[in-house]
Amino acid sequence: MQKKFLNDEYPPSEDTFFIASNIENERGFSALDVGSGSGYLTKMLSEQFSFVVGTDINLDVLKNQTYKTPNIICCNGSDAIRFEFDFVVCNLPYLATDEILDVATDGGAEGFEIPKKILDSVVGCIKKGGKFVFVTSSLSNYERLIDYAQKLGMSAKIIAKKRLFFEELILVEARKN
Repeated sequence: MQKKFLNDEYPPSEDTFFIASNIENERGFSALDVGSGSGYLTKMLSEQFSFVVGTDINLDVLKNQTYKTPNIICCNGSDAIRFEFDFVVCNLPYLATDEILDVATDGGAEGFEIPKKILDSVVGCIKKGGKFVFVTSSLSNYERLIDYAQKLGMSAKIIAKKRLFFEELILVEARKN
């Protein structure tokens, strides 16, 4: 399966602003934004945390970020990170798709395949008691994703929902036990 990038940047959209409005009061020492895209959430976190890292699988996206920040790393999920963060956020590629054509949005079968890989990558980067906040959709198998986070040793719950024309965005908080 050939993965391709449709744009050199994935601009912030409704799901990014939905996450931002729900994490604006988060504070701490360290934060990680997985799938940084435009850098919008990474930039926001840099105003709330002392040490912030953003990752993205697409180097061109990182080079052309609209919201520039230091400490950006090109890697798959958080595979290149060997640090435990207080807070991790990810605007998951959650769309249920038969094949992965755009890694910024396509989540694979049931919208679970790629988010599962990201969860596997991220779980080791969260401090005990730390939070991982991610967005998913009513069009994907979000229950399976929540169950999977719990199997990884996190307590997971839905913290917010937002109705859009064709779907409901679902924000999940998974806390590492």
